[in-house]
Amino acid sequence: MRRAERLFRLVNEMRARGISRAEDLALAFEVNIRTIYRDIAHLQASGLPIDGAAGVGYLLRPGFDLPPVTFTHEQLDALAVGLSFAESLDDPGLAAAAREVRAKLQANMPEPGARKLTDAPYFSLRRSTGAPALAGLLRDAIRRRRIVSIAYADAEGQPSDRQVRPLAIWNLAEGWMFSGWCELRQDFRTFRFDRITQLTVTARHFDDDPAKSLRAFMAQDACEAAPHPL
Repeated sequence: MRRAERLFRLVNEMRARGISRAEDLALAFEVNIRTIYRDIAHLQASGLPIDGAAGVGYLLRPGFDLPPVTFTHEQLDALAVGLSFAESLDDPGLAAAAREVRAKLQANMPEPGARKLTDAPYFSLRRSTGAPALAGLLRDAIRRRRIVSIAYADAEGQPSDRQVRPLAIWNLAEGWMFSGWCELRQDFRTFRFDRITQLTVTARHFDDDPAKSLRAFMAQDACEAAPHPL
């Protein structure tokens, strides 16, 4: 993890924890305690209102960088539903990001103790399927618009090598899948993660093409409740 990203996450972690011990922060970020001491010192020197000292604990005072955020009760419920779902995902990166969003929003609400995101009576219950390691790679490929190369076996066990423009990831009752434009078939296809024997994110960048976009895929699949994998 780059230092800039760690510092950003450290601030959000301290928002969520209240009083934070350096030992606990080091464990959360999988770094040694001296790294946490240096990061805290850097944040304090940058003007962040962090009270405390090494060996005692640290407290980040709220309201130092963002204006108050005002939401209606219905909007808070909507946020709680979305965050609850993301936090329940088997994708560790997305789950951690959702927790950070929750902490950031909560800390910057006016009177944060009066109305909490955790108060909304909505919960996301789902069967854990185990996040495949490929989920993070595919999310990055979608973000950077990189073609992925996969070795795949279909429902009959027939192997094939595909070059795919990844467009969307699905976490359904049947398992994890992703959809994209398959260059081999020159059409949209959906692939099950558990049938991918190898995946590589290539250096090939794909440009926007309305005929091969997520919008086009969703329009084609609009009459079906969910995509059907090969």
